[in-house]
Amino acid sequence: MALRGIKGETVRKALLYTFYLLGTVLMLLPFFWMISTAFKPDSQIFTMPVKWLPSSLYWDNFKRAFQVIPIVKYMLNTVSIAVLKIGGEVFVSALVAYGFARFDFKGKNIFFLILLATMMLPYEVTMIPTFIMWSHLGLSDSYVPLVLPAYFGAASFIFFLRMYFSTFPASIEESMVMDGASYFLIFYKLILPLGKPALLTIGLWAFLGTWNDLLGQLIYINDPAKYTIQLGLASFSNMTGETLWGPLMAASFMALLPVIFILLFAQRYFVEGIKMAGIKG
Repeated sequence: MALRGIKGETVRKALLYTFYLLGTVLMLLPFFWMISTAFKPDSQIFTMPVKWLPSSLYWDNFKRAFQVIPIVKYMLNTVSIAVLKIGGEVFVSALVAYGFARFDFKGKNIFFLILLATMMLPYEVTMIPTFIMWSHLGLSDSYVPLVLPAYFGAASFIFFLRMYFSTFPASIEESMVMDGASYFLIFYKLILPLGKPALLTIGLWAFLGTWNDLLGQLIYINDPAKYTIQLGLASFSNMTGETLWGPLMAASFMALLPVIFILLFAQRYFVEGIKMAGIKG
């Protein structure tokens, strides 16, 4: 019976891993096709049967991509928005999360439920009234509507960090309290350093959200000189009058490289932050 149980468990795991492998391959196929197309001449892109690998590396697509849009400038515009957002969003979210995790005050649970309720509002619901508000303030066609809301925190980040900070034992703060340290000093000198994995995790989420944000940037930015990388890719075909698949895939591949490098660099902190946030201490 034990041997039969072991065999059944082995078969179950084999089927499960096969399913995971097939899912991974299916998700990676579009990414692989993008990279392959970036190095193909036009004559090899749409062929029957599909030619997955180019016969030789065709570098002219990258040269033509730079001729259509200023990729580096658009990347720098996006990075500037991301840096301004991340600084405020991470710090304010951590400060609010620390308050919810460590202090008891009247109406605490109600306020936290209201905060969570804001996560249920789709962006499309608030998009038009928010745009009208920024337009009346004369701040449309600027980065302000994309950056300033971050300094009010993000409900999802606050929820995540509250769970993370709740795992810290209260005893770690006692010595600083006995020395007369203020709660803000405890937060800044103790909680933030201890919460580095979680802070890096939400910082990564914030960066990816900004880097991949097309709708928000499309609404507020009209001047081509202020375009982000996503707006540049979206307007690629309009600038050429036709869809140049090779250069477009080359530009998309270059836009993806910073994300890949950041994910590889921050992978350890990302996994640790997710793991610790799920542990109830």
